[in-house]
Amino acid sequence: MKLRKRISELLGMGGDRSAGAPQYEALSDGLIVTGGHAEAWYVLASSNTDLMSEGARDAELDAADAALARTLAGLDCQLRILWSPLNAADYSTEAAEMFTAGAWTEWADLRVRRLEQIGLPTRHLLLGVRLAERSGQTEQAGRRGVQDALGLSSPGISTRELARFDAQMRRLGRRLEATPWKARPASVELLAWMISREQHRGTALPAPSAGGVISGAKLATLTRGRILPHPDHLRVVDGTGRVAAWASVLVMTGFPEEMDVPGAGEWLRILSEIQYVPDIEEEDLPAGFDPADLIVPVSPEASVRFRVLPKRDALKVVEQARRLAKEQRRSAARQSAEDPGRDIEETEAVMAELTREMRREDLTLVEDHPRLIVTSTTGLDDLRSRVDAVITHYGGLGIEVSVGEEEQRELWLETQPGDHLRVPDLGHRRDVTALSGSWWWGGAMVGDDKGPIVGYLTGSTPGTFRTDVTAGSDRGDATTTALIGRSGRGKTTGMELLLLDAAFRGAYALALDFKGDLGGLTLAAHRYGLEAHLVETGPRYAGVADLFDLLGAEGGLDAARGEVPAQLSIAIPDHLRDRGAETPITHATNAVIAAGDPATWKVIEHLRQMDDGLARETGEALHDLAQTGLGAPFMGRPTGETPPLRPAPGIWVVQMPGLSLPPADASRREWNPSQRLSVALMHSMLAYGVTTAGRRDLRGLRKVVAVPEVHLMTATREGATFLQYIARVGRALATSLVLDTQDPESLVKLVGIVEQLTTVYGFQLTSREQQDAMAELLGLPKNTHTRALIQSVGLLPDGEIRHGHCIVRDRRFACATVQFDVPSAELLDLLDTSPKATQLPDHIETTEKAGV
Repeated sequence: MKLRKRISELLGMGGDRSAGAPQYEALSDGLIVTGGHAEAWYVLASSNTDLMSEGARDAELDAADAALARTLAGLDCQLRILWSPLNAADYSTEAAEMFTAGAWTEWADLRVRRLEQIGLPTRHLLLGVRLAERSGQTEQAGRRGVQDALGLSSPGISTRELARFDAQMRRLGRRLEATPWKARPASVELLAWMISREQHRGTALPAPSAGGVISGAKLATLTRGRILPHPDHLRVVDGTGRVAAWASVLVMTGFPEEMDVPGAGEWLRILSEIQYVPDIEEEDLPAGFDPADLIVPVSPEASVRFRVLPKRDALKVVEQARRLAKEQRRSAARQSAEDPGRDIEETEAVMAELTREMRREDLTLVEDHPRLIVTSTTGLDDLRSRVDAVITHYGGLGIEVSVGEEEQRELWLETQPGDHLRVPDLGHRRDVTALSGSWWWGGAMVGDDKGPIVGYLTGSTPGTFRTDVTAGSDRGDATTTALIGRSGRGKTTGMELLLLDAAFRGAYALALDFKGDLGGLTLAAHRYGLEAHLVETGPRYAGVADLFDLLGAEGGLDAARGEVPAQLSIAIPDHLRDRGAETPITHATNAVIAAGDPATWKVIEHLRQMDDGLARETGEALHDLAQTGLGAPFMGRPTGETPPLRPAPGIWVVQMPGLSLPPADASRREWNPSQRLSVALMHSMLAYGVTTAGRRDLRGLRKVVAVPEVHLMTATREGATFLQYIARVGRALATSLVLDTQDPESLVKLVGIVEQLTTVYGFQLTSREQQDAMAELLGLPKNTHTRALIQSVGLLPDGEIRHGHCIVRDRRFACATVQFDVPSAELLDLLDTSPKATQLPDHIETTEKAGV
């Protein structure tokens, strides 16, 4: 034994610090096996904590404390927080499974290029737990170290031994799965990536064998790299002998006695918040650059080796500390009449209180050794700028961070999976809440797991935001989406993005445009090869909303037999209605239907030709009204320039900017002529929407009804009833409802809609009443913090408007801040809803599909 020790020291391998690098012998799902021991590795899920309520945070933190104290007590563990660039090209593959209409490949490529431009990193959370020393290997550790150094080792692992470790890993995994981290075994591919990425070689990962194991020569390729240690950093050399990366391992040597959560106590969650400004020569800056673009994330990684003390051992440690403080206090009191010292008295009291808490709760001690790894692929100066940013950021929180000088090799090896604690003197012993309170699994997470990407998260952890307004019925879930906030904050542009993605999925999207600013949606749809049609009020669009055409399919004439007289009765003046004009209207409607090829304008002509004086007077009044901009679409004679609305895949925008709807509490006699025509025109659109949603032959077609400025519709009884109907039956009819409103107070009173909301987008609001209504829809507490959040969500740090920034509540009732992202300047110009928006060319108003 002495001879082996001397040879080990001669070869530079004596002690924990100088031991050789881990020798990997096998990788499989959830397992890393080295020459000396086996480790279980799990992927941990993130939790959406940015906007979590205080009660929910406390409950989850208690559950994490319990998991550490009960499940991991007595085990050597390693937590890794890693970053990787988002693989934007994967979205092209996903798009092939989602999109079917238009030039969807160009649309997907546009998003891919945008993702590559913004360069969002992806966070990976992994937990390693040492399972056991390998049977028969511990006694030979010294001999194997010498053999490895001399190149004489012969690694290998039997199938039986691997199966035993796999069973242990899965037993522990089942317990960890029930924790807030929702752990699952890491795939063998992920483990191979975790090991090989440190070499910065860019070589392809080896494929596992038929049994899902990587071993032998394939495993050896993962560590074919050269790491050159320097006093304050390491240099990673690639296969050509060039330096591929510079890295520095930092140690966290001091923490405040007390840390707030949320706040400085979340010392691992805040890794994604650390930023710096790289040193770029002025001549290398692009013309017209935004200074904000120069601020980029550092993305430091973390490795925390820790061991949770079993409660009995922890109680002994605390009791010893209490007794020591007590003896010091007594000794000081005997030797002098002076105060024994406030620190000693406080220590004794704190240890006594900690003992009581540990006996009552799932609280114990943990020994942890946090390391931060900062890497640069640019150069040593850039690395040092990044290191300074990390040290400064933590310094502002009262946490001492420094470079592990003269021990970079040992600290770097210590961070590698399969290694061990090499520098034990740079650690901490404290209660488990100090570790769990770091919220390493916390951050921002909202949206669907799959589907179109329409933006990115702006919370404490980066990521993409996915949503699909047509997916609710596929999941058997509600189908209503609401975008709420002040004018000019990006609600309507966000809606346009949602509708475009729905159209690329082959949906029929109908947008009822009360403001008249959605014309750019058809421009964008045509640009990317989608069917798109723009319908406006006015004589040119006469007959486009004729109920006979809108309701004609699937027995719709029977519906039109009742709906058309009701609509015309709304439009006629009160004095004609009082004289019984509804009777000749019904007679004329039946006669026109019996003659075949019915149309509303033919009903009016029939009335004008009838012998009855009241009928002729009614016909003349309706004929005059049909010449107006509001009357022409539903009862005018078609000009042949535009076809009627039809439920075909694509985007249909119906612009009604001149609509003047009466208030809900106004009687019909109080309506003026413009209001009567507005209600009659709305009658056409609502009847069409209800009929189209309910048609049996269209059940397989994805359908979306979008209503910007929905507060205009909810102000009428008919409009509110229609919206609540579509919201309630949307799942069964595969019809999604997308609402855009500035008035959450009126929306929250419509219980039929609120109960069916699957996703809510909250933009900036400024009044207390509206903010409280918004908070209710988002599921956030109505307090000062929430109001301040809603007030500031639409603003940049300098107070300027931040268009498209909002708070999202998803179908799982998770909340996070999100930025809608238009992937190109060209598309943004097309979708512009401001008064300076591009004028629509005449060809957009035709029915021919424009080329791309």
